[in-house]
Amino acid sequence: MSTIAKKQQHVGQADNATVYSILFLISLCHLLNDSLQAVIPAMFPILEKSLGLTFTQLGLIAFTLNMVASVMQPIIGMYTDKNPLPYALPIGLTSSMLGMLGLALAPNFLTILISVIFIGIGSATFHPEGSRVAYLAAGPRRGLAQGIFQVGGNAGQALAPLITALILVPLGQFGSIWFTFIAAMAVIILYYVATWYKKQLSKIAERKATTSTIEKKAPKKALRNAIIVLIFIVFARSWYHNAMANFYIFFAMDRYHLSIAKGQLYIFTFLFMGAIGTFLGGPLSDRFGKKTVILLSFLIPAPLALLIPVVNHVIAIIFLAIIGLALMSSFSVAVVYAQELVPGKVGTMSGLIVGLAFGMGAIGSIVFGSTIDSIGLQPTMWIVATLPILGIFAFLLPNDAKIRAWYRS
Repeated sequence: MSTIAKKQQHVGQADNATVYSILFLISLCHLLNDSLQAVIPAMFPILEKSLGLTFTQLGLIAFTLNMVASVMQPIIGMYTDKNPLPYALPIGLTSSMLGMLGLALAPNFLTILISVIFIGIGSATFHPEGSRVAYLAAGPRRGLAQGIFQVGGNAGQALAPLITALILVPLGQFGSIWFTFIAAMAVIILYYVATWYKKQLSKIAERKATTSTIEKKAPKKALRNAIIVLIFIVFARSWYHNAMANFYIFFAMDRYHLSIAKGQLYIFTFLFMGAIGTFLGGPLSDRFGKKTVILLSFLIPAPLALLIPVVNHVIAIIFLAIIGLALMSSFSVAVVYAQELVPGKVGTMSGLIVGLAFGMGAIGSIVFGSTIDSIGLQPTMWIVATLPILGIFAFLLPNDAKIRAWYRS
């Protein structure tokens, strides 16, 4: 068996059993990390009043956070693939902790922006290295492991409404200082995880010393095409998800004459079912194959997305639940699929796919916000409704068996 084939079985999986304790800890840290990110948009109404920031400045804050967190992810992943840094995890969250402290005490826009950069750096460090820990702890259940890891992040993002209502509204800008304690808790947990991670690297190094140096590589053209298709699919999913999360409430309020509170129920349903889908997609891909789950995650929502602009309010919320569940089932699966496309590049591929989702989502929000201003809300939502159809390109992806055959001697 070639080195790459052995990597498929051993590298990143020093022990054959799934290490659930580590998976749950890294998922908890994902929740804590992403809840720190959720504080920033949740603080926008507070910052607008306390510091007199304009909407342009608020948009720049959001853009800075998303771009730093997304662009740096594959760069950090690429570096740590070659030079593993187990303790980058607690160091990254320390950066986020300093950012939260700065956010609580910031007297002006520039300080806010610098604090957000620190938080973005922490997030960019955590995601590729956190995905690598999930890979290390996965054993034979890579899809399940990545699902456990990712659902923590989705839960953290969903905390924004609670953060606003329970902490930021009564305490104001300074209330965000409480999240330095959340960051400190994550640092402590990640120090333990990093110690385990370091031990796994030692075991992997011992295995590498006993394996053959002959490698079999995937066909370059086929690999390149698969990566391009996967990136395109992530782009379509991210743009649709962010457009619905950010702008559908305005469509629902206009069409169904809802209050803001009732409109939020539609968005909560979409996001909550998306979190469930993120978890379920992993074990489903372990059983039925990653390409199958990725393909169905678009084919199921596509017709429902086209109908949402015309159905009544009851059917709409049901469709939103199904779409959220199905669409996000491919989130963790796409990460594992990318890791298996390019074995030995766990950090690079994790950073590319997850970072791309953040970055594309940020750009998509700007594009659709501008489109709404230009042509109106309803025409824009019709454009958004067509995005899941682009998932049909998943038919072009190689299946799991073909990818394994590329690296089998």
